[in-house]
Parts: sequence; C-alpha cells; structure tokens
Amino acid sequence: MSWGRSPLAVVLALVMVAATSLSLPAQEQSQPSPNQQTPPPEAGGPQSDVGPYAIPRKKEEPPPPPPPTKPKKIEGMPDYSIQVTVPLVTVPVSVTTKDGQFISSLKKDNFRVYEDGVQQNVSGFNVSEAPITAVLLVEFASIAYRFTIETLRASYTFTQMLKKDDWVAVESYDMRPQILVDFTQDKGAILGALNELQMPGFAETNIFDALYDTLDRLDRIEGHKYIILISSGFDSFSRVNLNQILTKIKDTKDITIFPISIGWTLREYCETRGCTGYTRGGAIPVGRMDYLQADNEMQTYARLTGGRFYQPRFQAEYPEVFRDIASDIRNQYNLAYRPTNPKLDGTYRKLKVEVVAPDGGPLKVKDQKGKDVKFQIIAREGYTAKHTVE
Repeated sequence: MSWGRSPLAVVLALVMVAATSLSLPAQEQSQPSPNQQTPPPEAGGPQSDVGPYAIPRKKEEPPPPPPPTKPKKIEGMPDYSIQVTVPLVTVPVSVTTKDGQFISSLKKDNFRVYEDGVQQNVSGFNVSEAPITAVLLVEFASIAYRFTIETLRASYTFTQMLKKDDWVAVESYDMRPQILVDFTQDKGAILGALNELQMPGFAETNIFDALYDTLDRLDRIEGHKYIILISSGFDSFSRVNLNQILTKIKDTKDITIFPISIGWTLREYCETRGCTGYTRGGAIPVGRMDYLQADNEMQTYARLTGGRFYQPRFQAEYPEVFRDIASDIRNQYNLAYRPTNPKLDGTYRKLKVEVVAPDGGPLKVKDQKGKDVKFQIIAREGYTAKHTVE
C-alpha cells in the first residue's frame, strides 16, 4: 500500500485542516456585511475632522396648559357683572344778566368747576339750544282757585313758545297726581289738557307725593329734563315727608325744577281785602308762615337742581316768567368732567361753578353802552355719586 506519504505526515495535515476550519467563523464575524449600516455618531456632530454631522435630537415640548375653567353656574343665579367706572358729570349752566338776558359769548376757559372745593378739569363744553323735555306740574285744588286759573292761562304762553322738537307732558295734582297728557309734541294736545282743569274737587295738595312720583318717572328718560312746578308749595298730608323729597331730588340726575309760586299772590289778595285767615277750601287752615315756609321749600328745589324760583306778585307777570323759563331752558352751557374723586360711594358732592376772565381774574360784562352789567350763574348745587351695574 503506497500513499506517497508517511502516517505522521497525514496526521499533521489533518490537524492543520481542523485548525483552519475552526478559525474561519471568527474572521467572518469581524468583517462587516455590505448591507449592514453603521449607527450614527452621538448628537452634536462628528468627533473628528471628517464624517457626517448629526442633527441634534429635538427636545420634547411641554404639554399645553389646560384651558381656563369657568366657575360652575349656580342654578337660578342670573348672569351679570358689576362694572365700576368713573362717571362723566354733566353740569348745565345758565349765565344771565339780572333781567334774565342770556350771556352767550363765554368760552370754556371762562368756567371753573369745583367739586367739594377741589377744582375739576372741564373736558367737555358746548352751548346747547336743545329741544325741551318738560313736565308742566300744576297744583289744582279748591284753594285759590281764581289764581290757579290765571296761572294756567299764563302757561298758555309757554305752550305757544314750544318748537316742533319739544316734548311736554301735563300733570295736575291735589290729593294725588294725575297725568292729563303724556309726553307729546302736539301743542293742541297740551292746550287741551290745560283746558280740562275746570273745576277742582279737593282742597288737599300733596305736593311731596306728586313731585316724588314725577321725579321717579322722569328718571327713566334719557337726557336732561325739566319740571315747571306751578304751586303754592303747601303740603297737606303726603306719605312722603320733606326730608325724603329732598333726598329724592339729590339722588335724581339730569332734572331741573323751575317752581312758580302762587302763594305770594294769594297772601297779597287776602291781606288787601281783609281775609279772616287763610283757608284751603274752607277746611284746612293755613297761616302766612305756612306759605312762607312753602316758598322756602320750593326755592330749595330750584337751588338743588340748577333752576330758578319765581314769585310773581301780579298776574301780569306770569307771561314774562314763562318766557324767562323757556329762555333758560333753551340757552345753556353744558360743562362735563370726570371727578378727581373716583369713589362711587353714594355720597352727595357739592358743586360750585365760577365764571372768570380768560386770565383767571374777575369777569366784566358790559352792555351796548359800555356800562358794567351784573350777571348771575345758575347751576345745580350738587349730585350723588352712585355705582352703576351692568
């Protein structure tokens, strides 16, 4: 048997082949496969001068905040909010000569407005000839009937002076107020309402109740309103007392009262003809001091609201009184400001209006002949600072 090799050589050859076959898998594992991808380097770029850049991993953004939660609605609770704002206070001002002539040449710089002694910055200013919104409130009782009729006749003068854009209501009162005609622009309806006052039925005159009711109705109407009060001013037995009606006047805004007293004429008539005391329809005794007090009360109504009190002594004066009232209403300066005291605490604020020269000195008014003319300033005495709810 001849193999060409010795047995020892064959054994060595087999050992070498076995060793080679055992080391081959390790070499194959060390060489990368062509289809295998190398993982990218850590974020932030390569660690050497060559190689690809890696984009940093985007940070996770925090979740959005939760939506605001509305307060839980309570069953039966209305939806409203309380808004407190500093109000714009409007002050109508009339500046007239002693004989009632309106001084129309004044400018914004001529006016100074003080609230509780503190000067305010007047931001709004205009001269108005606005339409009239007024109530003709007439005492109609068996007291001094003939004088009431004369006053009503004189009030026709006021009616004839109305313009097409004016709104007027007529209301009478004795024991209680009665609306004869609601707000209308029809002069015929106004005259017809006055003509209804033919025969009074009662002697009682509850002026406090009537005035309170009228103020309450007018307070619901926008804009500036006027009450032309034709009355003796005497109150019989109203449910409302004097303090309550004065508080109501102070709390009511944008209303000016022009009282016309018939008490003076009544007193003069009785004193010159020897009347044995003053009576109301022969039932309610009224003395001179009662009428004087009534006049003082009506003067207070005018002063608090920026109106004028009239006390005609003769029947012939009534037409001139109504002409003055119409002139006062139609010719006014309207001043507006926002108070330096922003608190709306329900307190009563005192107002004072001054008229000065542009340089701050005393204002001098001259007539056509160059003579100095005295003038008067008519403005409301104050207002009540209230909260507004929206």
